[in-house]
Amino acid sequence: MSTTSGSLAGRRIVVTRRTDQASRFVRLLEERGAVVLKVPATAIGPPEDPAPLDDALLGLDRFDWIVFTSANAVEAVRDRLAVRGLATGLLARGPRVASVGRATTGALGRAFPVDRVDLEPEADYRAVGLLRAFEAHGVSGARVLIPVSSRGREELPSGLRELGAEVTVATAYTTMQPPELAEAVRMCVDEGFDAATFAAPSAVQAFARAAGAGAQGLPAVVIGPTTEAAAREALLDVLATASPSTVDGLVAALERALPDSRSRG
Repeated sequence: MSTTSGSLAGRRIVVTRRTDQASRFVRLLEERGAVVLKVPATAIGPPEDPAPLDDALLGLDRFDWIVFTSANAVEAVRDRLAVRGLATGLLARGPRVASVGRATTGALGRAFPVDRVDLEPEADYRAVGLLRAFEAHGVSGARVLIPVSSRGREELPSGLRELGAEVTVATAYTTMQPPELAEAVRMCVDEGFDAATFAAPSAVQAFARAAGAGAQGLPAVVIGPTTEAAAREALLDVLATASPSTVDGLVAALERALPDSRSRG
């Protein structure tokens, strides 16, 4: 529930992350007085063909690294290990663990509490930051497994191959559009909002498709440069981009983009 005071008091903020992943973000917004409109833009399901992931997980000891680029990938691997009756530890079975950033590292800590993260970008929590970290660490000749979304991007696998790694990409989950999204987006557009927030290109694309021609010019605040590029391609009006690419950075970006209601005339 929002309050009547705070840096975002009265601001109507659309949160497009899934409800199970957005609780802290929603709480931070409501503590600042925002009116939160929950419109999950994507849903997660199992891969159409789990065999490639199963093969990789059954032979996990042949990889030097397993690389996670999202909490969704972490949870999908944890769940698939459980389905196959495999031990949930990763490091004990051979590979070192790399994470794209803090949120993914947090998910790893919850899913695999006895493991540790061996590599993470210092600040740039996206594919390019992780590539820089691997370049500094050295990855030539290493065998790397990347569990990805059905809409996984090629930037990281291609970059690792250029650094000399042998990369296996396995679809761990399918990203889908919730059936109720179009109606929820139309309601938001009709009633108005101050900013829609996005933490992934897939959420931008789904929201823009649901909005149709009305997407052009809708105000957006995004979590990082990759999501910003997707938002600009969808013709959204990008008010601010989070730096760092974290939930706290996204809240700070909203505060920069939307003047404090207490100072508005």
